[in-house]
Amino acid sequence: MKIIKSTIVPLPLENVDTDQIIPARFLKSTSRDGFGENLFRDWRYDKITGEKVADFVLNAGVYAGDILVAGKNFGCGSSREHAAWAINDYGFKVVISSFFADIFKNNALNNQILPLKVSDEILDIIFKGVEKNPEMEVTVDIPNQTLVIPEIGVQESFEIGTYKKRCLINNYDDIDYILSLTDQVKTFEKTRAVI
Repeated sequence: MKIIKSTIVPLPLENVDTDQIIPARFLKSTSRDGFGENLFRDWRYDKITGEKVADFVLNAGVYAGDILVAGKNFGCGSSREHAAWAINDYGFKVVISSFFADIFKNNALNNQILPLKVSDEILDIIFKGVEKNPEMEVTVDIPNQTLVIPEIGVQESFEIGTYKKRCLINNYDDIDYILSLTDQVKTFEKTRAVI
């Protein structure tokens, strides 16, 4: 994942916790597959009938894309990694917000999701822009660490650590990253002094 060019799905709610992202009753599996169908389950489906809630953003048919834009303090609450699994399994590659809970941020990065932090002002501009035009296109350039939305005049830099940036670009998990250093480790082992 290097450059993501996509329309966005707006979720302008603050303090979305991990139980709202994926309710605890769906945490029985240790496999990462299948969690996307229960992403935001209690908002997407009527609790009594089980039918889709027609006007919820993921059901309404107005918005689509690989980028979720959420209100401030996204991913708060418990530390369940399943929240990142659900977001990834649904198909989101980037979540934009003005604040992420630390554990969620790390879980997202460990599951090939970029948690992209912007200011409250930029977040508001994005929400207003997508409300006017659901087809508004966003470009997230991970190598250059930029967020560009020409339609609303947004061009922002974002921060990401070198290690996780390399993992996202190369689709590495922690083990893949270590394996990518095999030649360097072998060279080091050959040249180090034996005591």
